[in-house]
Order: sequence, then C-alpha cells, then structure tokens
Amino acid sequence: MAFSSPPVRLRLIPSAVLLIGAATWGALRYPHLPGRIPKHIGVDGVNAWTDRSIGSAFLLVFVYAGTTILMAGCAELTLRVTPLDELPDSDASPFAAAQATSPLLNRPSSRASAHRVARALLLFNTCIGISFLAGCGILWRSAPDPNVPAWFFAAMTLPLLVGTAVTIAAAVKDRKR
Repeated sequence: MAFSSPPVRLRLIPSAVLLIGAATWGALRYPHLPGRIPKHIGVDGVNAWTDRSIGSAFLLVFVYAGTTILMAGCAELTLRVTPLDELPDSDASPFAAAQATSPLLNRPSSRASAHRVARALLLFNTCIGISFLAGCGILWRSAPDPNVPAWFFAAMTLPLLVGTAVTIAAAVKDRKR
C-alpha cells in the first residue's frame, strides 16, 4: 500500500530553514557580541556568564543541528519498522509471534500510524528550533544585560509544549487502535 506522504527529507525543510536562519543570524551577530555572553538564564534573568567564543555563541545552533539529525533518524526508523498489521500471522510462525511482542521494539499499529508519528517527531523538532530561536535572541544581544524580557520564558516553553502535545497525541492515537 502506497502513501502520498512526503519523505522525511521533505518534511525536514522547516527545520533546515530554522537551522540555516539561526546560523546566518548568529554569523551576522557574532562580530557585534560583547566579550561576555549569557551562559545560563534563570527565572531571575542571566545568572552566569561566559567568554564569547564560537562554541559558546553557537551552542544552541549546534544542539539544534544535533537534535535535527537525531529526530530525522528517529522519524526515518519509525517509517522503516514493519507495523503490527503487516507482520505475518503469529499462528503460522513462533518467530512472528515473538517479533510482534518484542519488548525491545514499540511497533506502530499500521503504516498510517508510522507516518503520523514520524510527522509528529519532525514537527516537534521544528518546535524545538522555534524555542531555540528565542534563546538565541537573548544570547546574541549587543549589550551584556542580565535582565530577560517577560516574553522569553513563554517563547521558549510554548513551542516545546505544543510539540510535546502533538507527539503524545500521535502516540496515544496509535495505542487506541
């Protein structure tokens, strides 16, 4: 059965745009950054500082690049696993029965479910990128200001909550079948 869902590489376009945008923004901001930049941002604002370097200034970009690779790999593997409804009849083979009930592999119930979970993972990755862009906005300020605007924590948290909710909803929908 064929699905018209685009492959993982096409669904990575939003994440790639965010990654390239953040890297470009950071490269443009880097020469104008102060000598010390935020290392940790707490509820009361910036509470730790570090010397400016490529590693410290682009930490969120590097983490997002790694997260994008990890999520793309997970989405691809989700699509490659044989769903439960496509496994051979467990009555015909003891190996098929063991494969269907393996505690090492959480199989999607159907091919449609696998696509739904893969899309949710890639959407979650895009939400992580949006959240990290908010962090970059604080990290790449021109002046070493310890104050953090009120919108910062909402801008960091809201995309993560949306991505988490969509991913959980996709997984729960699979379990109800």
